[in-house]
Amino acid sequence: MTSNPKINSILDEANRLFLLGKLQEAISYYDKILEENPNHLGCLNNKGYALSKLKDYDSALQCYDTALKLNPNDLPVLVNKISSLRKNGDLVSALSNCDRILESNPNYNIALYHKERILLSMKKFEASVVCCDKILEDYPKNGDVLFDKSCNLVMLSKLDEALDNLEISISQGIQYKIKAKKSKFFEKLNDNQRFQSLIS
Repeated sequence: MTSNPKINSILDEANRLFLLGKLQEAISYYDKILEENPNHLGCLNNKGYALSKLKDYDSALQCYDTALKLNPNDLPVLVNKISSLRKNGDLVSALSNCDRILESNPNYNIALYHKERILLSMKKFEASVVCCDKILEDYPKNGDVLFDKSCNLVMLSKLDEALDNLEISISQGIQYKIKAKKSKFFEKLNDNQRFQSLIS
């Protein structure tokens, strides 16, 4: 299919508005493109992402599903679908979509990251740690993953290891200290001196 200059310029404007945070306006431009070309894969993905940002996960998922009918193995669309499913509370579907990606791309860290977070939400702490460790092989200083691993280890009562991971996480950025103070996972450590010194 040849590239359509008119559609390309509308898409540029839609993406510009999206980046400015003007999500509703961006969606109206994506819709203009989809009226002319309902099978525009990039547009369906971007519209879904904008809807997801607006917390309209059901509509976002409709966009992703339409896109996946056109290209069932489109990784960016699959990952965005997982994110919307997870945020919509459909953890079982989100997990099965992760596994679908990881079957053919076992080291795809974005899918592994979603999977470890889904497993943490499902209270499957040991399985979540396995995913965290796989990501940390490639990115040993990833603060988000270290933080999640620490949460899992607290729930598994491996407190020293949990605090080791939390300490490295906090060394990556002050936001992890703030997160630890607010996180329910660490409530049981309120009397733990090492924890208190890490978050103070």
